[in-house]
Amino acid sequence: MSKVALLLIDVINDFEYPEGDLLFKNSMEIVDQIVDLRKRAKEAGVPVIYVNDNYGKWQSDFLKLVAHTTNEKVRGKPFVDKLLPDEDDYFVLKPKHSAFYSTVLDTLLAYLKVETLILAGVAGNSCILFTANDAYMRDFHLYIPSDCIASNYAEDNRNAIKIMKTILDVDTRPQREIEFVCRNNEPDVP
Repeated sequence: MSKVALLLIDVINDFEYPEGDLLFKNSMEIVDQIVDLRKRAKEAGVPVIYVNDNYGKWQSDFLKLVAHTTNEKVRGKPFVDKLLPDEDDYFVLKPKHSAFYSTVLDTLLAYLKVETLILAGVAGNSCILFTANDAYMRDFHLYIPSDCIASNYAEDNRNAIKIMKTILDVDTRPQREIEFVCRNNEPDVP
């Protein structure tokens, strides 16, 4: 048995930074796959954890970040609007690329008794890759659907997927091929 959690990384995102327009364009191409993955995970009872950059704003909180990214004048609004968290979702703010670095994620995952992580979000060649590396070092079983991550450049994304698959033993099948099942009243992925 392996309890599962879905980590949505940097999906509450204004895309208002250098090359943010590139990442936004590529992220809009995968947003519907992330929405579907999130919906299926929630239906199976899999906890959803939003892990988001604090963008150097140390006095920020997650709700302020959501409010900022859903402002009409923010580039990322159409992306964020599709991925707004529910009240029962968890959230972790991170100061750097990895979801584990200087965050409470380890404590939350231990509390939830998680052994398997599914990662989705942006950017594949940085925050997803760094998080996958740290998860691998902690012996988590990893799924990162290749159609649920985006980077500024497609080639960088493909290279990140290749590294995660070959070095970190990540299952990168498309999200629709991930089947959620229940064993002993616990969500699992075969």
